[in-house]
Amino acid sequence: MRRASHIKGLLLFALLAIFLRLLPLPIHSRILTGFLPRIMLNTIPTTEAGWRASLDALPATPDNIPAFFFAHGSPMLAYPNSSTTTSARAGIQAWQGPTGPLANFLRDFGPTLLKKYNPKGIVVFSAHWETLGERLVTDYGDENPLLMDYYGFPEALYQLKFKSRGDSTLTKRVVQLFKDAGYLTRTTTKLEPRGEDGRGFPGPGLDHGVFVPFRIMFGEEFTDLPIVQASIDASMSPEGNWKIGKAVAELRKDGILVLAGGLPIHNLRDFSCFHPDTAQPLYHEFHKAIVDAVQIPEDESRKRALMALTAHRGFRLANPREDHFVPLYVAAGAGEQGRVSVLNGLFGMATVAFGL
Repeated sequence: MRRASHIKGLLLFALLAIFLRLLPLPIHSRILTGFLPRIMLNTIPTTEAGWRASLDALPATPDNIPAFFFAHGSPMLAYPNSSTTTSARAGIQAWQGPTGPLANFLRDFGPTLLKKYNPKGIVVFSAHWETLGERLVTDYGDENPLLMDYYGFPEALYQLKFKSRGDSTLTKRVVQLFKDAGYLTRTTTKLEPRGEDGRGFPGPGLDHGVFVPFRIMFGEEFTDLPIVQASIDASMSPEGNWKIGKAVAELRKDGILVLAGGLPIHNLRDFSCFHPDTAQPLYHEFHKAIVDAVQIPEDESRKRALMALTAHRGFRLANPREDHFVPLYVAAGAGEQGRVSVLNGLFGMATVAFGL
């Protein structure tokens, strides 16, 4: 009965999405920002029809853009179809590979962000760039280099392209916001390596938690908007990373899209965790706890529930190290007031909009 009810709910969303597109824009907008989000509160989208309805329901507020936590996946998003994977990695390829549900969601997610918000730029935080004691912000100029910070993959994954640009004005704005919040902060340029590259050298650049999903979201050449990356807090403190997000929250009113990428379930010691059919029940319990926490409507109660997730009995199993989880707090801090929407509730790779 529960499964049948869930399917009926998803079919309703699909029909609503079609119906709403036929309405005049003012009526369409009032429904999307009022009635529909309340219906969707109790039904988490896990199918294409469901997440498209959730994306359609996002309010078009270019002067107050929500902050987003998104599942950035892994290099498996670009894994060549002609390559074979070990049986241990077959699940992650099916769930997070180039034809899996995460890739399909990202193909809808990126264009929706551009259409809804017409942003002037993107500031992105990734699980793969952490600094302790100071905040670093990229200032890469006319073309952002790529840091291919992964190892042991097919050669094709070291030929990936994503052409984008930075912007010194946006970088300086982010740096000033961090300074205003009391942080030690500075810029980093192409001349300063920030990590080891799988091609065999240390280098600068956007890491794979940025360029791998972005090339799906925005295309392999995306120079219309500047992209600036900032580091997360290597202390892995939930409160510390929440404050980082809060420090840059003003960007949302400046027409800047704030994105924080990670994976709420990320245990490389247990590849079974990456697919719902093979993941043990405790992973599913933790996934549900995340979704339940972000749906709490009252701001302070939601924050307490989010902070409590690190004490959940499934947290350490799902996150042997916290790096892929704490970007959730960056996004939540940047959008700590207002409604929250789960744009997709896909197991282990939910995407959430904060500050609606």
